[in-house]
Amino acid sequence: MKRWLIMLAGVIVLIAVIGGIWGYNLSKKIASFKAMGTPTFTVTTIRAETQTWREQINAVGTLRAVQGADLSNEVAGTVDAIHFESGATVKKGELLAELRAVDDSSKLDSLRATAKLADLNFHRARAQLDANAISKADLDSAEAMATSAKAQVNEQEALVNKKRIRAPFSGKLGIRSIDEGQYVAAGTKFVTLQTLDPIHIDFSVPQQKLSALRVGQTVTAHSDSYPELTFSGSIAAIDPKVDKDTRNVLVRAVLKNPKQQLLPGMYANLTIDAGKPENLITLPITALTYNPYGATAYLAVRENKQAENKDSEKATTDGKTTNANDTLVTKQVFVTPGSKRGDQISILKGLNVGDVVVTSGQLKLKNGSRIAVNNSVQPAFDPNPHPSEE
Repeated sequence: MKRWLIMLAGVIVLIAVIGGIWGYNLSKKIASFKAMGTPTFTVTTIRAETQTWREQINAVGTLRAVQGADLSNEVAGTVDAIHFESGATVKKGELLAELRAVDDSSKLDSLRATAKLADLNFHRARAQLDANAISKADLDSAEAMATSAKAQVNEQEALVNKKRIRAPFSGKLGIRSIDEGQYVAAGTKFVTLQTLDPIHIDFSVPQQKLSALRVGQTVTAHSDSYPELTFSGSIAAIDPKVDKDTRNVLVRAVLKNPKQQLLPGMYANLTIDAGKPENLITLPITALTYNPYGATAYLAVRENKQAENKDSEKATTDGKTTNANDTLVTKQVFVTPGSKRGDQISILKGLNVGDVVVTSGQLKLKNGSRIAVNNSVQPAFDPNPHPSEE
């Protein structure tokens, strides 16, 4: 019994020693945290200012030729001659290719001779009728034969013409896909023909933006193929029907393409200026954070509100870093954002001109967090950014 009591007492003493050591270490950690004080977070800021702002509608469109077709033959035959080079520019009606038509041309000559004889017989019959040498029925028969012969000539001429492929409109040819001596079935593609200047671009916009669009409105386009170039044009037509599935309306614009750099099938980014110019507060997009209650921004203010004035605000933004004596904290405010333009976003409500707004580092902040400002590196704030590949 005595042995068990001694063991129990030893266990109690051991637990007490371990607890004392743990409590001592915990108190040291608490003391070190208190010595560190309130944490200070480094952020970037910007002073809220107004800019002339005009609402823009952005869309992605598909380029289409004003006139474009894949040229093919209506009748089968052997390619007898090719009169074009791949990539050439041709005029409307220019002969591009011929199918072998020797037999058809010979038959046409025969039918023309028959038609000529029938026409002569008709004129003779008419003279004979005037002399009462034949009946009216004989004249009608001769006239019918002449008409029939002429119709056969026209039919054969149409067949011969079908074996001559001509450009239906002016434009630029693609790469030919036939060769001389090749037998081609009806409907075989010979070459594509496209009119490239000007060029159409079709795009869709939400029905909410429909009131801001009108025919003749200026548009600008950018293509990834030529990132340094801007192509201008205007809206040519607005579809009179809204798609019931997407609630979008189809719009067609015409772009100038004098160097024929834009090609059918490419896509381009479109920008349309809509509405009247306004003076609005603008911020980098990174300045806003979003939660279920709306959009918010953090203001940089003096911890002592009585000391908050324009001089203190200037100290937070004019230098690259804040002074050691500056004590700044965050104030969270709800804002009403407007439209976006490049790296910028407009603010309709919630901010005043001159407010100092945090532009990066918000994820670690809450209302009243202490901050230090370092503006040596600022977030992008370009209304027309042009990213470059590295």
